[in-house]
Parts: sequence; structure tokens; C-alpha cells
Amino acid sequence: MKYAANIAAVAALRPDYLGFIFYNQSPRFINEVSAELIKYIPEEIKTVGVFVNEDLEELSKVLTLNKLQVVQLHGNESPEFCSRLKAKFPHLELIKAFGIDEDFDFSLLKGYTDQVDYFLFDTKTKAHGGSGKTFDWRILDKYTGAKPYFLSGGIDLQHALAIKEISDERLYALDINSKFELEPGLKDAEKVAAFKTIIDG
Repeated sequence: MKYAANIAAVAALRPDYLGFIFYNQSPRFINEVSAELIKYIPEEIKTVGVFVNEDLEELSKVLTLNKLQVVQLHGNESPEFCSRLKAKFPHLELIKAFGIDEDFDFSLLKGYTDQVDYFLFDTKTKAHGGSGKTFDWRILDKYTGAKPYFLSGGIDLQHALAIKEISDERLYALDINSKFELEPGLKDAEKVAAFKTIIDG
């Protein structure tokens, strides 16, 4: 999210989370969630900061300045980094993202299990997410852990019915982004509403 009126329109749909990307190489980059933006976000909606390989001190400053409740780490952050971040902000919800393909080694997740609240499974690309491409969800049959996860990666309105057929109780949330945009950072609120109606129905 980037724009006040758009934030108000999407927030009116009552999603559980609204994301703000603090990665300066992203077309969705935002350097501050200002008071002008925050006033459109009801208290029950959690604000998420998305970071990629950010320095812990700088990340901490951004987190504090913007009063973020959730951090999504989308780079090569180590379990030790996650542990240090949680130690500084014990009440923070921490999501660690991983790019998934048929060769992904799920044993890599074990080191993170006690350090994060959720995993996020995205499509593996050379960039850090935002590809608009889905991955074969059947790959997640190889995931044997108990940690709940966000499903991400090119989710579109056309995937809603298939998602409803997923019976995995560990599937905690859906991360929708590029396929619901009119331009980077500007969401199509009507399309989001249609998706939510199907998922919630």
C-alpha cells in the first residue's frame, strides 16, 4: 500500500493485514507510513513492514518510527538475525519468506522454526518477490513442519476457488499483491472485494 485514498478503500474491506514495502529497490517502496496514512487504518488491521536484507539497527528504527506490528523478512536473513530482532521487539509478529520451487530444501526451515511466528511461501525468482507468478502448490506436500504459513506468489482472483479447496490447516493467510494492482502500490479495491467474498463465502 502507498496511497491514502486507496488505503481507506482497502481497509474498508477489513483485511487482517496491510503491507508496506520498505525495500528501496521495489516500485512499491514507501519510506514512511505517515500519520496521514495511519488514520485510515482501523486498529484491528495489523500493519506489516516488508524488508529485504536490512541492517538490524536501521530496521529497528523504521519499525519504531512507523509503529509496525508485523515484519516480513524477504531476503537472506539468518535464524540468528530473526532471534535478535525478536529479542528487541518481543511482541512483534515475525514472518520469514522463502522462495519455493521444485528443488527447495524444506530442511532449511528448521533453524527458523523457534525464531519466527509464520513462514511465507512465495514463488522463487531472481528478485525478492513481486514476480506475479505462482508456484506449484503441490510442492508444499513436502513441508512437514507445524509452523503456520502465508501463501503468496501471483495469487489472482481466478485462484480463489482452488485456494478454498486447500485443506492444509497450517495455511494461515493469503498474501495478495501484484495481481490486484492497477499500478505498483495501487490496489484494485473492487477486485480485492470480489476475492475476499469468494474466500470468506
